[in-house]
Amino acid sequence: MYLRRTASCYHALLMSYTQILTEQRDDVLLITLNRPEKLNAWTRTMNNELCDAIDKANNDPATGAIVLTGAGRGFCAGADIGESFGSRLEAEDAGSEPEDDSGDRDWVSFVRSSKPLVAAINGVAVGVGITMVLPMDVLLASDRARIGMFFVKMGLVPELASSQFLVQRVGFALASEMCLSGRLYEATELAGKGLVNRIVPHGELLDQALETAHSIAANPGPSLLMIKDLLTRNGACDDLEAVGRREHDALEKAYATPEHREAVSAFMEKRQPKFR
Repeated sequence: MYLRRTASCYHALLMSYTQILTEQRDDVLLITLNRPEKLNAWTRTMNNELCDAIDKANNDPATGAIVLTGAGRGFCAGADIGESFGSRLEAEDAGSEPEDDSGDRDWVSFVRSSKPLVAAINGVAVGVGITMVLPMDVLLASDRARIGMFFVKMGLVPELASSQFLVQRVGFALASEMCLSGRLYEATELAGKGLVNRIVPHGELLDQALETAHSIAANPGPSLLMIKDLLTRNGACDDLEAVGRREHDALEKAYATPEHREAVSAFMEKRQPKFR
């Protein structure tokens, strides 16, 4: 099972969302996974709605950043077993082909090319519930959150480039233990390990996530996207000449933006810049 940005993100989701909630908070879009009775277990419908909401935010000049959280006591308890895995096995047992998603655009590329995303992990986050946020820009977790790489428990392997992102965040030793044991960790056990940026008191989680998103959204949009691209392409690159070339090319583009001109003018005039 792979989380994907499907073609239906663009034309099939003209109806109201059924598995997510969206709310505009000034220059930040708040998205809430909304299947609390199932701890927000992932489904294809949820995926399509989530992609559609992020697409709309990316195309909205008034939105500078996005916050993702979960309704109820869970963030996302992995894939909905019956819908995601059960239906696939039933199709195989019946001799028919499972639904083909090979033409879908992958989630990691979508997230890394999106406006900044802040994850507010409010409860249990296992399987795809954690791998879907590892490519995001800032991760905050409630002190009540529980996190687990459950794939081995289902006879599967990590997905969404998480075997790289997890190592980058927590190091090889802890990543190996998390993936090979499939253990559920209390968020407080992972404090200071790099998996998330901060672990905060449960009641303050959303406020801190929104505050972080607002502070990011106040910055120039073109620079935010170029910085994300540089971090994506250069973060694990050992060719320093290529790293430097990418930075030089991006800097040349940044010099030409109206946002750079506004920043310089605001500094010279001793006022706050207006980027959005």
